[in-house]
Amino acid sequence: MNEVQQAQEELIEEFQFFDDWMDRYQYIIDLGRRLPEFPEAEKTDANKIKGCQSQVWFLASMKEGRLHFQAISDAAIVSGLIAVLLRIYSDRKPQDILETPADFVSSLQLEQHLSPTRSNGLASMLEAIHRYAGEATEAG
Repeated sequence: MNEVQQAQEELIEEFQFFDDWMDRYQYIIDLGRRLPEFPEAEKTDANKIKGCQSQVWFLASMKEGRLHFQAISDAAIVSGLIAVLLRIYSDRKPQDILETPADFVSSLQLEQHLSPTRSNGLASMLEAIHRYAGEATEAG
């Protein structure tokens, strides 16, 4: 099991502690509140994720063979989804990111419980993460 798979499994286990979706939403929002500061100078159109209804800025950099992500949104629930994605994908090997399906989305039933626009935004963020991983692998 690679680090991405392990992070997904841990997240899925964590969410099993919540009985209903209101508690899960609150937990996701709380995770988003704990995101590290995002550099104000990087809030540019070039760093925006297309396909998200709210504004989402995303940065990727390579550090010692691992992809590091920074991101922020102007919406609470989206910031929480970013926190989930960073927990799973940040500081991981690009190849592990590319080889591991995003099983947590269906396991947590995110698509059923997020609005269509938020589901599209989540898909857009996942696409960006995989695009960065693909570029890092090619540059390799």
